[in-house]
Amino acid sequence: MRHTQRQVLMADPNWKRGFYYDGVPPHVGMKLAREIATITYRSGPEWEERFGRDRADPSKTPALCPDFLIETYLDHAGEKFCLEYDPNSLLYVSKAMDLFDLGAANRARAQQHIAEATDKYNSSITAPTSDSALTCSLPTTPYKEQPRAGITEFSKQDLIDGMRSMANHKVLVLGVDSDILFPSWQQREIADMLKAGSDYPEGIEYIELGQDISLFGHDTFLLAVDHVGGPMKRFLERS
Repeated sequence: MRHTQRQVLMADPNWKRGFYYDGVPPHVGMKLAREIATITYRSGPEWEERFGRDRADPSKTPALCPDFLIETYLDHAGEKFCLEYDPNSLLYVSKAMDLFDLGAANRARAQQHIAEATDKYNSSITAPTSDSALTCSLPTTPYKEQPRAGITEFSKQDLIDGMRSMANHKVLVLGVDSDILFPSWQQREIADMLKAGSDYPEGIEYIELGQDISLFGHDTFLLAVDHVGGPMKRFLERS
C-alpha cells in the first residue's frame, strides 16, 4: 500500500523528481496518496457501520466524482492533508517504514552503512556525482518472482537475535485485530520472538484488542484511548 502511495505521488507531473520547491507542489499526487493511506488506517467493518452504501445526495444522478459518503470522506481527508505535509518527506518516511526490519542481519547492515557514511563525512569525502550514481535504471530483463519457503528457522532466529537486547526487559506488545496496517499476527510474532530470546519470558506480555472492542483499525490508538491507555497504565504500574 505504501508503494502504491509513492507511485501515485511521483506520477504527479508537479513532483518533478523532487525538485518542486520553486513551483506548485504535487497536490494531486499527495491527495491521492493520502486517500490510499486513509484506507489502511481503519477497517472494513467500521466503514460499513459508519457509511455503508449511503450516497452523499441520493437525489442526484450518480457520478464519477465523490458520490458515496465514504468517497466524500476520503476526498476530504486527502484534500486537507495535501496542503499540510511535504511530499518528499512522505516519500522518504514511507520508504524508511518499508525498510525497517527488527532482524539481526538487517541491523548489522544498517550499522555498517552508518559507519561508512560517518567515515565519509568525517573525511570530507563527497559522494560520487556521476549519472550512474544518481539514476535508478531499469533492469535489462524483467524481474521474475522467486519461490520462497516462508518463515524458516533461520529467519526466526534472526528475529530472536535482533530483538535480544529488549528480551530481558518487561515488554508490553499490543495488537489490534481490526488493524490492517500493522496486523495483529505481526504483533503476536514480536511477542513470541521476544519470549524465545528471553531469560524471563513471563516479563513479555501480549494483549490483543478484538473487533468487539475496537473497529477503528490502526487508528485504535487514537480513538479507543481507554482500551489502549488502560492496559498500558496497568503494565507501567506493575513494572
